[in-house]
Amino acid sequence: MGDETVSSRPIKEPSYADAIIPLVTLTILIGGSVFLFGTAALNGPLQVALILSSVLAALIILKNGHTWDEIAKVEQKAVSSVITAIFILLAVGALIGAWTLSGTIPTLAYYGIQLLEPRYLFVATAVTCGIISLGIGSSWSTAGTIGVGLIGIATLAGVSTAITAGAVISGAYLGDKLSPLSETTVLTAQLAEVDIRTHIRAMFWTAGPAFLTAVVIFTVLGFQQRGLADGAYITSELTRLNELFWITPLNLIPLVFLVVLSIRKVPPSIAILSSALLGGVMAAILQPQAVLRFVNDPTLWTPLAHIRGIWSALATGYHENSGIPEVDRLLSRGGMSSMLTTLWMIIGAVTFGTLLEEFNLIAKLVTPVLMRAKTTGRLIATVVVTAIGLNIVTADQYIALVLPARIFRAEFRKRALKAQNLSRTCADAGTVTSPLVPWNSCGAFMAATLAVPTSMYFPFCIFNLAAPIFSLLWGFTGFKIEHIQPATATPEVLPKAS
Repeated sequence: MGDETVSSRPIKEPSYADAIIPLVTLTILIGGSVFLFGTAALNGPLQVALILSSVLAALIILKNGHTWDEIAKVEQKAVSSVITAIFILLAVGALIGAWTLSGTIPTLAYYGIQLLEPRYLFVATAVTCGIISLGIGSSWSTAGTIGVGLIGIATLAGVSTAITAGAVISGAYLGDKLSPLSETTVLTAQLAEVDIRTHIRAMFWTAGPAFLTAVVIFTVLGFQQRGLADGAYITSELTRLNELFWITPLNLIPLVFLVVLSIRKVPPSIAILSSALLGGVMAAILQPQAVLRFVNDPTLWTPLAHIRGIWSALATGYHENSGIPEVDRLLSRGGMSSMLTTLWMIIGAVTFGTLLEEFNLIAKLVTPVLMRAKTTGRLIATVVVTAIGLNIVTADQYIALVLPARIFRAEFRKRALKAQNLSRTCADAGTVTSPLVPWNSCGAFMAATLAVPTSMYFPFCIFNLAAPIFSLLWGFTGFKIEHIQPATATPEVLPKAS
């Protein structure tokens, strides 16, 4: 009876104060956590801010007449929406640990630093990651595999890992945005009700100039690098890697295996974890001394030591004490446990964002803005700001894609604007800006995977910053804004006089 009484309460529409208070609270708490803890805020204080903001939002929703049961169901929906991301994150953590133990990451760094001129590393990184991401359609898989290796090359070469991470992310999101194999590309086209090929062709007009801008800037940044490690020091690093691992092209088999699985559209978590397990098996075959050194238990039977080493690398990562700091930073990382803090952040952030979405607190703020967007340029700008804002507030790129496409679709049609204008804008502002937010699932993933804080790589994600700018520029100038042409009447054909 008590539940029926509570559930029968009248539901009130949220007020503007209801919508604004949780956002202001989150802003204050995030600012306070960064002020008090600095970059260490990512290790817990920021997560606490997100949880407290979620509780406040839930209390406001309860005040408006909804029940705790409704709130709990939405929270369950929020967590279930990131289950796939959770398994991918854990798989990537395992992959980094196993690939280090197997010699895959050391081999990538060993060969890469000899093949790539350090001054061209940034632009080569962006182009390489762009090509791979276009082929497999996944920014996360690209960053979690070849991206990790390229960060290792930057570490050994003495160039900026922050700029390298920006180049990795720029290239990775080129493919995430343009590849027909990318789930975000397919989703954006479906939501805007446009053919995927039409959607991709439209995106070239913003993605192309944005990536070209990135290529030019990364080239310039490469030539401006100072403090490159000298040849003798790099040689000592390579020598030490060769002493710790047997460097051979055979170590790259797990990477090739992962690329094949990705092209064949095997689910990312399965593909990544399978490659991690293959790396573990190959470690026992190709790097037996490295495994035994890692386990460091002479009393353990050798086969059991190999099993323990592989298991540990998957769980808590690989650790090395080589005596060379750059080599240790390259090799000491990975493991599923390394992703737990990131998962904590993602769960807190997506719970907060889903509560705001499901109970119309976001729509309360967006609708008045839409009413003031009188011109095409302002309409495009409203979509851009909304998508970026949703990436910040809801911490989920899928919400940042779904909501704008759903909210603005009818308005674009009403103004005789073709659907690809909306789908392109959503991709420019929703997809590519997601890794720029530390508590967004994409930002948290990139920071954890590349071992570079979001605040450090943010200024160097040139493609991700440029894409929404070009979208705004084309919106206000009218360049490549496609309009629906009115149906032309078929002229009546009169019969010829006999």
